[in-house]
Amino acid sequence: MAQSPAPVITALATSPPQWWEVLGALGPLAVLLGAGAAAVLGAFTLRQRTRADALALAQKREADERALEQKRRADDRSEWWRRAEWALDRALDGRPATRAVGLSTLQVLARSTLARAEELELFDTAWASVSDPHSGSGGRDNEEPVRPVQALQPSPGERRVQIAAARLQVTLDDRLGRTTPEQVRALAGEAF
Repeated sequence: MAQSPAPVITALATSPPQWWEVLGALGPLAVLLGAGAAAVLGAFTLRQRTRADALALAQKREADERALEQKRRADDRSEWWRRAEWALDRALDGRPATRAVGLSTLQVLARSTLARAEELELFDTAWASVSDPHSGSGGRDNEEPVRPVQALQPSPGERRVQIAAARLQVTLDDRLGRTTPEQVRALAGEAF
């Protein structure tokens, strides 16, 4: 008969683990904690960069809008001035019909928000030279009101020039804060 195998008794060593064994066992946990910290830092950095990019984009958009508005305003002023030069040339023309058109155009341009006080003063000078071509001052000396109506009966073309000059004077006086004489207001209210 065969002998039965003898029971094998194994004894486990109960000695405490060495430090490297503990460290080796905690390695996966350390990797997991490191990955978590890196993920949190990455999310924080991404959020911070996103905010910074959004702010930079908003600032650039605002700067571009300001530059575009400034360019549009400069273009508008340039075009306004080109029209003003054309109207001034017409207002100082020798033909009454052309002068009336020039003065009427100056009146429209004088109402524009693009017209600054300097340009309005220039229009005032043009108005004065047209309304009283012999004095060269238009009657603004010594605060005497200008009378665009001449003593003699003017031709229909000259009458249109007088009415256009009166309308321009009313507009200029309103924009420059001056008082317009009633006879000039009355003349400005007449139809061509």
